[in-house]
Amino acid sequence: MMKTEELKLTQEWDKTFPKSEKVDHSKVTFVNRYGITLAADMYVPKNAEGKLPAIAVSGPFGAVKEQCSGLYAQTMAERGFLTIAFDPSFTGESGGQPRYMASPDINTEDFMAAVDFLSLCDLVDPDRIGIIGICGWGGLAINAAALDTRVRASVASTMYDMTRVNANGYFDSEDSEEARYTKRAAMCAQRLADYKAGEYKLGGGVVETVTEDMPFFVKDYHDYYKTRRGYHPRSLNSNGGWNVIGCESFMNQPMKKAIAEINALII
Repeated sequence: MMKTEELKLTQEWDKTFPKSEKVDHSKVTFVNRYGITLAADMYVPKNAEGKLPAIAVSGPFGAVKEQCSGLYAQTMAERGFLTIAFDPSFTGESGGQPRYMASPDINTEDFMAAVDFLSLCDLVDPDRIGIIGICGWGGLAINAAALDTRVRASVASTMYDMTRVNANGYFDSEDSEEARYTKRAAMCAQRLADYKAGEYKLGGGVVETVTEDMPFFVKDYHDYYKTRRGYHPRSLNSNGGWNVIGCESFMNQPMKKAIAEINALII
């Protein structure tokens, strides 16, 4: 039997963006097929009539729904969609233990569970459901669309393929058998260190300060996650980051294998 965990959800508005007067907001929960309860913010256009098209939004990788995924969701609700922005498993207000882990399988399932929830929502037209994945969740959205025939449209915004990034590094700067072996060996050593310590070591979030010689994307990350513009206390990127071994399984799991078989719109 599916059981929904009782989550502690913040009821006051604690987003990094202003609340719109054009939509109604509420907190909702749903469960994925691994039994993990996910927390989401639902945005519904005010004075909407009939069954609505719906969108599930998540990302960026290491962000929470109070950051830009919530802004995307609220903006799309202003345009007539019923939307949800959800925290992925093991992060934010969603359930799942241990915290700050990621999985190409479970995180793809998170999107599909969101589609389950929307499909059975009384306010939604189940034949008009789409998904939006931001940054690292863009790749996961495409992976979900390749698996979920109910998804009519998918948007990957500034997409990262997290399997490629984890295996090859940014811009494929570590794309060699030797570099990947070194990373795998370091992960295996960290697993033993974590086991001995009885807790998982965090890898660190976005850098606290930037210097001129840092890559542009690091500066962009800092400009959002570490400033008043985008900082949030539950965000991994804004604080301690993922566990060091949190993304280990992405290295051997290419997500784009079935992309050619998607029979719906991709943007």
